[in-house]
Amino acid sequence: MTPIDLNADLGEGFGRWRLTDDEQLLSVVTSANVACGFHAGDAATMRRVCELAAERGVRIGAQVSYRDLAGFGRRAMDVPPDELAAEVAYQIGALEVFARAAGACVSYVKPHGALYNRVVHDEEQAAAVVEGVLLADAALPVLGLPSSRFLKLAEQAGLPTATEAFADRAYTEQGTLVPRSQADAVITDAETVVERSLGLARFGMVTSHSGARIPVRARSLCLHGDTPGAVDLARRVRARLESSGVHVKAFV
Repeated sequence: MTPIDLNADLGEGFGRWRLTDDEQLLSVVTSANVACGFHAGDAATMRRVCELAAERGVRIGAQVSYRDLAGFGRRAMDVPPDELAAEVAYQIGALEVFARAAGACVSYVKPHGALYNRVVHDEEQAAAVVEGVLLADAALPVLGLPSSRFLKLAEQAGLPTATEAFADRAYTEQGTLVPRSQADAVITDAETVVERSLGLARFGMVTSHSGARIPVRARSLCLHGDTPGAVDLARRVRARLESSGVHVKAFV
């Protein structure tokens, strides 16, 4: 059975405001998608999360975003490709400083929110993100949705790629995520999330929004850190996977 990585979005605070329970989640996940200051996060937060991740042996990933603090990076934006490439590289570079200071490094890159969904289909924006990663480190792995333009372009550019699935998000029959603006886009029932996690990890299958069974082959499983009860849910998911014989291991 192929090992499965558990990743979570962490460091999603700003100043005195904190959204995610970083310390507790870092005791469960194997990879941390750290906000780099554009949708959330600030210098002190990035430093703290990198130090905690390094102490626990958790891989540090740069979660890059559109420049959208007010909208948490979830609003659609049109950013010129050259500007987006530079901003992606900028975010990776900022996080790398704190990762290195903690005795670790940035191990991968994952887009966030609106950017993540945009680069599934948008060739121009996907190419800009790939260019930004190449500017930062031409050997840096990227994490994204299976069959996305982003991963295809990254592969063509020589970047290592890894596919990702979401146990707490509804899927279309095409294997894309149901937009958060639609009803039931986020699955909140804990037992359902646990069972979907197991199905994705063991069989690479998930039930779509319409009830169809669809293949979603993924090396990493995302556990959102900004949902109520996120820590307890993450623990339940990991415990269920391991008790079912699934090896939980970082993908890089």
